[in-house]
Amino acid sequence: MSLTHPALGGGPIYLDYNATTPIDPRVAEAALPYLGAWFGNPSSTHAYASEPKQALERARGQVAALIGADPGEIVFTGSGSEADNLAIRGAVLAARTPRPHIVTQTTEHPAVLETCRALERLHGVNVTYLPVDHEGRVHPETLAAALTEHTVLVSVMAANNETGALQPITELARITRAHGALFHCDAAQATGKIRMNVAELGVDLLTVVGHKMYAPKGIAALYIRTGIPLEPLVYGGGQENGLRAGTENVALAVALGTAAHLAADELAAGEDRRITELRDLLHAQLAQALPGRVHLNGPAQTRLPNTLNISITGTRGHELLAAIPHLAASTGSACHSGEQTSSPVLRAMGLNEERGLSALRLSLGRWSTPEEVDQATQLIAAASPAFST
Repeated sequence: MSLTHPALGGGPIYLDYNATTPIDPRVAEAALPYLGAWFGNPSSTHAYASEPKQALERARGQVAALIGADPGEIVFTGSGSEADNLAIRGAVLAARTPRPHIVTQTTEHPAVLETCRALERLHGVNVTYLPVDHEGRVHPETLAAALTEHTVLVSVMAANNETGALQPITELARITRAHGALFHCDAAQATGKIRMNVAELGVDLLTVVGHKMYAPKGIAALYIRTGIPLEPLVYGGGQENGLRAGTENVALAVALGTAAHLAADELAAGEDRRITELRDLLHAQLAQALPGRVHLNGPAQTRLPNTLNISITGTRGHELLAAIPHLAASTGSACHSGEQTSSPVLRAMGLNEERGLSALRLSLGRWSTPEEVDQATQLIAAASPAFST
């Protein structure tokens, strides 16, 4: 792995890998020929279609290999949000149940929450939104108590995008499937960062997103366990097993496949351990530089290797980052009509407004280095105003 990236050289320290990852140069190189010489439509029957068609299926196999699936169980989509929509809306409408019921949780990504709300509004679907504990995790017994005879789908993410909290997916899926319902997992943040195997997890549907694992934006995939019926989201020419019509974007599919292959190699080489060490070093150094003021949001152990969400007493996250132009990171707040409000995820965990407004999400990745961790610590500490109780 190179310790430099052409897009990051000379710019601010990048600690926002959970928002989007830089495109790996190896991914861009693999995709480029399919924007030029190998431009053919993979559905055509002449010579120009041959290489694009083969490349599409190679990419499907690479994505499948990363998550332990069969290539025929992978459907390419244009985004993670589209994959989530296809999984949730597709499963509910295909169930043809008079009064369908969905279970999800309060800290899901908006792609899941808004799909559920649309189904409530447009199709009369009943939705249960499960609470989370102070670490942001769903308790399996809470899910079991929420299931009804009308439950057709449960959707719980693998890892939270803000805190990195990992959900007990294997147990949640086991409870769901024993009840006779389908289980969907948005694994956008987890895939490529930790090992994910759909058979071991026991999920029926799983979302993979390219721009969270060093591929371009605009490409994602949905794993659909063999035999699971879904109503298509896009109707048309029958591409992607009839579930997502439209001529395939071969270049982006190749990019996602290449990114999946690289992620598998790096996980095998222990990249997750390297990132964990850097994350913990950053946390320890900040705690030492700002004694008594750094508070971890989310679980200490059961979280993504790369994610550090902290609140710094006496600060406002958005003001702190505005004062550090040489650092790219995210806050735990959002601006609405000129006023800052804390993250719904942190509020759902029971954190007060003060704690939420002082939150920072620092997420590391493939090109993060110990030197950057040192520099980020110095920048954050220097920009944090003196605070006395």
